[in-house]
Amino acid sequence: MRIQRKFRAATPRLARWFGALFCVAALSLPAATAQAQTAFYEASARELAGPPGSLIRSEPMLFAPAGAQAYRVLYRSVGMHGEPIAVSGIIVVPPGPVPAAGRPIVAWAHPTTGVVPHCAPSLAIFAFQQMAGLRQLVEQGAVVAATDYPGLGTAGPHPYLVGDSEARAVIDSVRAARALPGVGEGNSFAVWGHSQGGQASLYTGLIAKTYAPELRLVGVAAAAPATSLVTLMGDDFKTSGGKNLTAMTLWSWSRVYGAPIDKVVLPQAMPTVDRLSTECIESIFDIMERRQTEKPLEQTFLSVPSIATVEPWRSLAIRNTPGTLSPQIPLFLAQGTTDNIVRPEVTRAYMQRQCEAGGKVAMTWVPGVGHGFVARDSANAAVSWMMDRFAGRSAPSDCGKPAPAIAPAEAAAQ
Repeated sequence: MRIQRKFRAATPRLARWFGALFCVAALSLPAATAQAQTAFYEASARELAGPPGSLIRSEPMLFAPAGAQAYRVLYRSVGMHGEPIAVSGIIVVPPGPVPAAGRPIVAWAHPTTGVVPHCAPSLAIFAFQQMAGLRQLVEQGAVVAATDYPGLGTAGPHPYLVGDSEARAVIDSVRAARALPGVGEGNSFAVWGHSQGGQASLYTGLIAKTYAPELRLVGVAAAAPATSLVTLMGDDFKTSGGKNLTAMTLWSWSRVYGAPIDKVVLPQAMPTVDRLSTECIESIFDIMERRQTEKPLEQTFLSVPSIATVEPWRSLAIRNTPGTLSPQIPLFLAQGTTDNIVRPEVTRAYMQRQCEAGGKVAMTWVPGVGHGFVARDSANAAVSWMMDRFAGRSAPSDCGKPAPAIAPAEAAAQ
């Protein structure tokens, strides 16, 4: 029996203390099965009745940082076809008296953890360590609402890299947080995410005003966001990590969109794709195990040169590529210069589009850092930027400033 399975026999799941580290980048590095989640994550039809963002249930969690109180939550949201669904997550509430205006809320959008229910971050023991900037936010009095996204924790499959789905879950986690003790009646929130969560953050910015007009979004922060899925799919097939990401995307979209996976994946590769779909990105043990699982795809995988050029996959990738935000929404971007999953020039191009649309973009370049560490290494800057937005300070902008040169050798490093 593997080490992590022995560990999981006594815990809900082996902790993902490297989960945030590897996110979409770690898609080269598969994971393993986890203990089944409890009835907490199940909701009856009667329990689903209610407005999006309303709480179904909550339970306290131990070991939150900085004296905070954390809750595992199950709340109502909206599925891909407008149907009522349940979504799980974690909400962390700072200690001390509630300000008269209520506490600011930061929605944390997590990076890739998997595509099946047992890969939910709320099932991890070290879930708090995976939320970049959590301690800093709590110490500054901010509530942190961390959704699992649909299909993680709750019934799957997870609509992986489906922007609107992620964004609704993010926004509804903010609504759910307002129902907990110690949060207050404030309606201001920011969103902060990494990789897949960066995509979720941008989509939150795109739909927040119409989806939740009662809330006030003060800013969007994203580290190495997935801003061009066509580019991502075309690029990532060239690397072992990218093959893993591609496999997860194909597996998920074949189920949530009904796209024909057998038209692009060779029959002999399907057992590997199916196995990867059951494994989570959790710990160093999982990373080593996923590397072994993925190896057959390096020899045999797709029946087409690139899914980025084949329908319906190309159209689905375009559908889930975020457009520019309203110029009224300030944007913080962080990008590692040695990222070979979300390339620096792709993030720079998104920044330029946002600048051309009249937005204010604060751009943080993290030299010598790849995809996995960029949220951790930019968290202090992101937290400071978000707290300034809550305070009503004028948003800074790096539009028009020269970006650092990205040498080919540096861009290829990880």
